[in-house]
Amino acid sequence: MASLKDLQNRIKSVKNTQKITKAMQMVAAAKLRKAQEFAVKSRPYSDRIAAVIANLSASMAGSEGAPKLLVGTGSDNVQLLVVATSDRGLCGGFNTNIVRKAREEITALQAAGKTVKLFCIGKKGHDQLTRLYGELIVEYVSLKEHKTLNATIAAELGGKITSMFDAGEFDVCKLLFSKFENVMTQTPTIKTMIPALVDTSEGEVAGPDLGGAAYEYEPDEEGILKVLLPRNINTQIFSALLENSAGEMGSKMTAMDNATRSAGDMIDKLTLTFNRTRQAQITSDLIEIISGAEAL
Repeated sequence: MASLKDLQNRIKSVKNTQKITKAMQMVAAAKLRKAQEFAVKSRPYSDRIAAVIANLSASMAGSEGAPKLLVGTGSDNVQLLVVATSDRGLCGGFNTNIVRKAREEITALQAAGKTVKLFCIGKKGHDQLTRLYGELIVEYVSLKEHKTLNATIAAELGGKITSMFDAGEFDVCKLLFSKFENVMTQTPTIKTMIPALVDTSEGEVAGPDLGGAAYEYEPDEEGILKVLLPRNINTQIFSALLENSAGEMGSKMTAMDNATRSAGDMIDKLTLTFNRTRQAQITSDLIEIISGAEAL
């Protein structure tokens, strides 16, 4: 049985840990409000640019001059998975869920005979994927040095991906991230960035309803798409990073709240054990004193 001094030290240590987890919970809660606001505000722009591309792509269907970013290479043999996770831990299963989704996608693609390449954004996802798929990782970017997320970061990442596509390094590019639902729920999500696929399954309207009127573009559709398609990639990446940031803070706040509660339960148990041990020691000392007195 542990001594009273050992129990006191243990209780003190757990209390110090509880203070840290409580502080981290409060910091995560403060950051979550801003991160959630940015993530929600980015969605309308992302949806609208996707709607514009949907209208333009419909008018470019079958055209020989359609950009490769829109129609692809005509093959899907080589696929690049852009896996976006966080650079810091202590956020529950946030990163593990994204990596699990990536592993499922990698397994499915390899079973179908596809060549898979990985582009890792974030240290935690890179570290986990390196253990099993280190030979598949062709690029790794850490955002730990960036205190805030901005469009410039997304543009740099999008430029790297576009350059790799132009160089013929892959045929299809998919983005894996965690979509923020609420504090308790973050859903691992896969989106195809190249070729540009517009998802209207959730009821999104691909542009305004003009009552059957025809669109007229200035300049032509091809010229607009050459500008919009790379920007759409940057937008999707930026939106994914914002969703990840909100999800990370929500998961961290929940994890630290659970850790704080667990520390409180542990302190209660240790305090009870300490009191019982002290009482047993006092009782033992009294018995020894009484026995000694009776012997005299």
